[in-house]
Amino acid sequence: MTILGIDIGGSGVKGAPVNISNGDLLDERFRLPTPHPATPKSVAKTVAKITNHFEWHGPIGCTLPGRIKNGIVQTAANIDERWIGTRADRLLHEATGCRATVLNDADAAGVAEMAFGAGRKRNGLVLVLTVGTGIGSAMFYDQVLVPNTELGHLELNGHDAERRAADSARKRDKITWEKWAKRFQKYLNHVEFLFAPDLLIIGGGVSRPKKFERFSSLLTTRAEVLPAQLQNEAGIIGAALSART
Repeated sequence: MTILGIDIGGSGVKGAPVNISNGDLLDERFRLPTPHPATPKSVAKTVAKITNHFEWHGPIGCTLPGRIKNGIVQTAANIDERWIGTRADRLLHEATGCRATVLNDADAAGVAEMAFGAGRKRNGLVLVLTVGTGIGSAMFYDQVLVPNTELGHLELNGHDAERRAADSARKRDKITWEKWAKRFQKYLNHVEFLFAPDLLIIGGGVSRPKKFERFSSLLTTRAEVLPAQLQNEAGIIGAALSART
């Protein structure tokens, strides 16, 4: 079965049809810039342009950078605050004519990693942490998603953890990978104390091989740590998988 996956981010909206049996993209990704301001109406129009590009009439799965419950947006990060309270699945259905499923962007990346990436066939408690501008999180127990975790907002030194331990903090403060790894380790210590995961999968920009090698050997977690495998395709694949009936 093929489903169109669409990843809505703060800078770009990208999509591709996905073979949900193996996670393969069946066409080149099509990307459009995220409109500014990224209001529900303007983003919905952009999503419709992507469905039209692929001449798509089947189900679609979409990510959003916010907490989603029962199709309703509860928080908004890097998109307009007018999304809060919006019935996103209904809005995108009306804009595209396609049955739409909407989920948090980090959850979507995690769904993809658990199905076809570093978490494949792994049971127990698995945390997928997407580390880039912020820190997104997805939690799984025996391959089942526990949705809408916001572990980047755990407190660390009196601040949201992502303000200290995201990759953007390393760049902002112009610190070495070694110094940043100490900060990130403090964050992981907190996460491990609270959840005792069996596996940590690190995604986002820092999971690229050349970057991961710079800090991974400096981490001292109890849990096994693996880099995410699906990179920029994870959101699209996870969105498509989540739209399965």
